[in-house]
Amino acid sequence: MHNEKGIHTDFRDQMTYGEYLQLDRILSGQKRLSGHHDEMLFIVIHQVSELWMKLMLHEIQAAILCIKNGELSRAFKMLARVSKIQSQIIQSWDVLSTLTPAEYLEFRDQLGQASGFQSYQYRMIEFALGYKTRHILEIYRKDPDLYRLLDEALHAPSLYDVSIQALAKAGFAIHPDVLNRDYTQPYQAHPSVEAAWLAVYRDVKSYWDLYQLAEKLVDLEDWVRQWRFRHVTTVERIIGHKTGTGGSSGVHYLKKTLDHRFFPELWDVRTKL
Repeated sequence: MHNEKGIHTDFRDQMTYGEYLQLDRILSGQKRLSGHHDEMLFIVIHQVSELWMKLMLHEIQAAILCIKNGELSRAFKMLARVSKIQSQIIQSWDVLSTLTPAEYLEFRDQLGQASGFQSYQYRMIEFALGYKTRHILEIYRKDPDLYRLLDEALHAPSLYDVSIQALAKAGFAIHPDVLNRDYTQPYQAHPSVEAAWLAVYRDVKSYWDLYQLAEKLVDLEDWVRQWRFRHVTTVERIIGHKTGTGGSSGVHYLKKTLDHRFFPELWDVRTKL
């Protein structure tokens, strides 16, 4: 410090690091209900994950707009960042897994029916990737503004929808039923989309941007799968096959999600190349 003459020490009229980040609000949000030591770990891990998901949504929504506007190269940077963010969220399961079953039981009852199953940002990410489930909105009726936000996301085109539209703009014969589909429904694989992606992969030089887009989508889904696997493994390690606090079947429900595919044709074409 004595040799660093330029370091600012007088902040009476200047904004500080803590003020810029609003650390007083962020660091005062860890309210343990049980007073148990390990509840702090549980709260912080989930809060950090929600912050990362906020950034994921920021990037995915921007990427959707870029792809719609034909700015694929800008979208690539955003989608690559999303994959890196996912790697951080996945590693958080390693930290949470230091919580033993006996330790979790010390404060689990304090959670009531609160559960990660109710994470609205996770549902927003699912919607943005094309997995639409209208019935899940019932969880959020308590908050009209939040319900409205999710309903808008339900009706909006997903990242995969705009990617398929990019295929159509490039001249591929995408079936009208796909281009004009009901965005509130989960995406279903279609032969015309598979044929388009197959053509892209067979002529990478001619369709380099679309090829890059396809690989960014595969990267993203690859990380989602890894996240889901670490999630179900951590949950089974801590609570076994108990029912989740939110009422789901817990591990049984989570294992079913492992088989879901957001971008099915991009996985199917690999067999046919």
